[in-house]
Amino acid sequence: MRNVDWAKLQSFVAVAEHGSLSAAARATGASQPTLSRHIASLEEDLELRLFDRTSEGLVLTPSGTEIFGNAEAMSHSANQIALVASGRSQEITGSVRISASDTVARFSLPPMLAALRVAEPRIAIELVASNETNNLLKREADIAVRMYRPTQNDVITRKVGELHLGFFASRQYLDGRGRVTSVEQLLSHELIGFDQNDILIQGFRSAALNVSRESFSFRSDTQSIHYEIVRAGWGIGLLHLDVGQGTPDLEQVLPELPIPPLEFWLTAHAELKTSARIRRVYDFMADALQQRYGQKEVGPSGTSRTRAVPQR
Repeated sequence: MRNVDWAKLQSFVAVAEHGSLSAAARATGASQPTLSRHIASLEEDLELRLFDRTSEGLVLTPSGTEIFGNAEAMSHSANQIALVASGRSQEITGSVRISASDTVARFSLPPMLAALRVAEPRIAIELVASNETNNLLKREADIAVRMYRPTQNDVITRKVGELHLGFFASRQYLDGRGRVTSVEQLLSHELIGFDQNDILIQGFRSAALNVSRESFSFRSDTQSIHYEIVRAGWGIGLLHLDVGQGTPDLEQVLPELPIPPLEFWLTAHAELKTSARIRRVYDFMADALQQRYGQKEVGPSGTSRTRAVPQR
């Protein structure tokens, strides 16, 4: 048996974790031919078959499962070394990778990041606009903006505000179909919802409204597409309140309807607290998100003020 090449092991771990060459290629940025070549070469080096090729993808063999446990531990150790090394850098320079949902990345972050550029011109930003959960522990992102409280170990997280939602439709659509005056009437309109995500269905059912996936005549799991199809006049969709209210050709539907807000959580790996550039971006974003989305309290005179949200 030959000595094992670390690059081949990394490819093996990536393919085992994601279940296919294409998914592993998307996650790592490597090409499918490179991953396939690494796997074949590693099997030759070890004189073992690591995967069974099935119609549903690559499935670990018993030998592959046993080796995967050790290889995954090595990968985790390598990631920890990278985290410690990056944490020792105190210069306010370099790149910071941020993950956020597509609508937050499109509508909420650009003004904040432009202001950050003015304040810290030596910091480069990589923004991943994705609804998928990037794993901070594997350095797929340095900082993540989540719409829920993260449960991962070894992360720091801070609630920085709440994102309010509302139903909206284009004025052109409502002029043709009529204004909505009740929740029951809402269900008779063209509704825009998610494809695979059932969070909107659960929200309707929590309000004792029986809807299913088929209740939505337009379905997409990309939230920014909801915004565009609402503007195009398809029907009624659930949008971020400030986005909908800030679009002149949209009109809010049933504004009195109580809709639970989404929480804003800013998250980073705990060991990156000592990295000056990561800490700078984290604190800058926390302040900016707090200012825009911080929870409001009504004072004795009827005025509102932003309430600080403690770090967790």
